[in-house]
Amino acid sequence: MTAYSFLQHLHSGFRYIVLALILAAIIGGLIGWLGKKPYTNGNRKLNLFAMISAHTQLLIGIVIYFVSPLVQFNSETMKNKVTRYFTVEHWVMMVIAIAIITIGHSKSKKGATAEAKHKAVTIFYFIALVIILAGIILIPRS
Repeated sequence: MTAYSFLQHLHSGFRYIVLALILAAIIGGLIGWLGKKPYTNGNRKLNLFAMISAHTQLLIGIVIYFVSPLVQFNSETMKNKVTRYFTVEHWVMMVIAIAIITIGHSKSKKGATAEAKHKAVTIFYFIALVIILAGIILIPRS
């Protein structure tokens, strides 16, 4: 197994951990927000681990980006849906999603009430999840 193949498998498998943590944070935030529950240390840690896992996934993706044969910079890149996706579309969507998660986490830290903290996580992490799922589902088939 080559280093590229290993990284590709790691990136592909680790996404399930990222998705599970983000989904758990959204569900916890929604329960806390609608149920008017206190914002606990457990909530804070779950939200933090979700954000850290997304950032870790980004770092793995950055390494793959620079060694992938699917990432190309030539006159045909934008004409080919596969190379366009991997060279431009996928990473842009993921960086936007991770930025939104980071903003949501920051807003949850600054929230004045438990409701505000839960609400920030629920809304921002949900928007990021939609973008991430779109970025995964829209992978073009050659």
